[in-house]
Amino acid sequence: MKDKIHPKYVDCKVVCGCGNSFATRATVAELHVDICSACHPFYTGKQKFVDTAGRIEKFNKKFQGYDSGRGSSTAAAAPAASAPAAPAEAAKSS
Repeated sequence: MKDKIHPKYVDCKVVCGCGNSFATRATVAELHVDICSACHPFYTGKQKFVDTAGRIEKFNKKFQGYDSGRGSSTAAAAPAASAPAAPAEAAKSS
């Protein structure tokens, strides 16, 4: 291997957003992560929402009042009923 081209490989302290910390080795002395194996849903089996900049509230506000049922006649029928009416009126006036 060539000399003086590789970064230093040092002991690294990893700190998670949940408060967990552990030691490993890396090219930097300290890392800050959002999710670690102690709080990740895959490893813990618990659902956890990590809300960055209010994305969950923004989504809920945007889709407030939307009926999530796929078989609902109010959400699906309203746009479909108004769309064919406009071309039919245009054809009658021609």
